[in-house]
Amino acid sequence: MSTEPTQAELEAEIARTRSELASTIDELTTRLDPRTQAANVAHQTKQAAADTGSFFTGRGLPEHDPARARNVKILVGGAVATVALVAAAILRRRS
Repeated sequence: MSTEPTQAELEAEIARTRSELASTIDELTTRLDPRTQAANVAHQTKQAAADTGSFFTGRGLPEHDPARARNVKILVGGAVATVALVAAAILRRRS
């Protein structure tokens, strides 16, 4: 046998639900804010550059964070591709 919730219990549940919803909306607003996203991209870019510098000075890839190691690989791959394209363009002009 289940008992019907009291008025006070229903009001408390509604208040909890409203609070959770407000918290979720605040979190989504922060995540979707263009300034916040730009700051995150800037931070990740600086971190990738620092990690790449560490990689080239012999300290290796960041093992504790696979995403940071991936970013180093992407940055190095992009640099290699850029150098290859520039070299191909120079060679093509000389031919």
